[in-house]
Amino acid sequence: VGSVLSSYGWYLLLAVVAVYLLVQKVSRSLAARPSGRPGAAEAAEEPDVVVRRQEALAAARLRMQEELNAQAERYKEKQRQLEEERRRQKIAMWESMQEGKSYKGNLKLNQQEVESGASASAVPKSKPNKKPLRGGGYNPLSGEGGGTCSWRPGRRGPSAGG
Repeated sequence: VGSVLSSYGWYLLLAVVAVYLLVQKVSRSLAARPSGRPGAAEAAEEPDVVVRRQEALAAARLRMQEELNAQAERYKEKQRQLEEERRRQKIAMWESMQEGKSYKGNLKLNQQEVESGASASAVPKSKPNKKPLRGGGYNPLSGEGGGTCSWRPGRRGPSAGG
């Protein structure tokens, strides 16, 4: 017995202390737990407090439901307005098609063209002179006149294939 205590004495002492602390913790948690019945904590509360809490909860639910209903009504009204606007656009597009005007373009664009066409003369305007994008001496194969861009080989790496 003496040789076992001399070899494993500190380990045994630490194990005994750990078991003691574990027993203390478990006994505290059992003492802090309410009685075995799950409804015992609720029965300890006063009934008027419980009633007030339930009434407040019901009022909050009712208020949230009213807000949700109001949002749904606003959404439905907005959808009705959008549908009415689409219907008006289709009617206007059909009428313009019956008159022989283009019906594929945007209706608002057609209205703007009608207004601008009535105010302007029938002579089409000439396009302003545009300068070319590159100079006349541009040759992509020579490397001259290309500006700051130049070709560089790609990175070497495992994704190069092969």
